[in-house]
Amino acid sequence: MRLLVVEDEVRLAAALKRGLSAEGFTVDVVHDGPGGLDAARHGEYDAVVLDIMLPGLNGYKIVETLRAENNWVPVLVLSAKDGEYDQSDGLDAGADDYLTKPFSYVVLLARLRALLRRGVRERPAVLSVGDLTLDPATREVARGGATIDLTPREFALLEYLMRRGDAVVSKIELLDHVWDAPEDTDPNVVEVYVGYVRRKIDTPFGRSTLRTVRGAGYRLVPD
Repeated sequence: MRLLVVEDEVRLAAALKRGLSAEGFTVDVVHDGPGGLDAARHGEYDAVVLDIMLPGLNGYKIVETLRAENNWVPVLVLSAKDGEYDQSDGLDAGADDYLTKPFSYVVLLARLRALLRRGVRERPAVLSVGDLTLDPATREVARGGATIDLTPREFALLEYLMRRGDAVVSKIELLDHVWDAPEDTDPNVVEVYVGYVRRKIDTPFGRSTLRTVRGAGYRLVPD
């Protein structure tokens, strides 16, 4: 397995190379952003371990560029930026995992093995159903080129449904994943928000993409 480590701290990069090589990986190291992007583009790596704060080009931009080019190499971010929004930004940019420094080497290896088991799978950066699009990174929703404004809860509901493809999603599943709701939450709150979303993504455009499956839940259908 070939790994690319993009890390500007020379000692840490060398330690990572020694440790990962001892585990049987073939490891290349790059110490700056532009070089890391070029290597990830052309090196045919099985995974990339990527710092965020890099000279020349930060890790967020590297991941965004790779995904925009339909390069789906698994990326594990390894960064001292440990805020929740830093981690959210990294994952929204297209990274597959995020580990903060200081880190456990045992956990790093376990997460790399998990990424490698999954392999390279195409994961579009922008979700779409027909001409309805949703960009998790920029949080923009549009239909036929027209921007649609959603509240955070409406956005989360639509994003979850879009990630489930054409599967029927129950109210209980939506409560668990979009609301993280306690057991006594009224499931009808889902119905209310589905109505809000439908009035924004379907009604103005004369469409019926967000459909109710009686007795089962909801699904998105290209219309």
